[in-house]
Amino acid sequence: MNKEQFKKQEHFSYEDVLDLVTYLRSDEGCPWDRVQTHQSVRRGVIEEAYEVAEAIDRQDDAMMIEELGDLLMQVLFHAEIARQEGRFTLQEVYDRLCKKLIFRHPNLFEGSEPMDWQELKRLEKGQKSLAEELDGIAKTLPALTRAEKIAGKLNERDQAQNLEKLGKRFAETPSEENLGKLLFAACAAAKQAKIDPEQALEKENRRKIAQNCSK
Repeated sequence: MNKEQFKKQEHFSYEDVLDLVTYLRSDEGCPWDRVQTHQSVRRGVIEEAYEVAEAIDRQDDAMMIEELGDLLMQVLFHAEIARQEGRFTLQEVYDRLCKKLIFRHPNLFEGSEPMDWQELKRLEKGQKSLAEELDGIAKTLPALTRAEKIAGKLNERDQAQNLEKLGKRFAETPSEENLGKLLFAACAAAKQAKIDPEQALEKENRRKIAQNCSK
């Protein structure tokens, strides 16, 4: 499809999106799009994912349509960069995703008993030790989310009591180290209580803003 055909289209298919991304990265396409790298547009993946999350929180369908499209664009854009560099193709992304989904649902595809999701992930990634599991937690996650995941792997007990003790220690000696321990304990307690610490803190942020804006 050439650019004139794109302009005449009223509705677009998935194949049209692929063609459009390829066109934007081509010699005849956009000068800015053509020179981007994985690293130069890395931030876009993060920002678009957060904007999708905001649309979900708002329960705004129109916003979700737009933001999911922006996030899909990031996926296709990175795949096109990789294809042009001869590293991998979008087909390989499809293959890896489908194989992962099939592997993680053995009860549906193998007729076996349902397995623990975390155990399936360990088997899939070949993780045989706690150290390998901890190292496998994405280092780019927000600190609260990462702490919650680490705490889940460690499976430490009595976090409520530990939280109270660390809170007193920080009040007596405010330091970066003591604050870090206090925050980690809070995330561990949140994990035990099945509460998302990022979401809990964001809701508190909104409450504080609402309280002070209404004064």
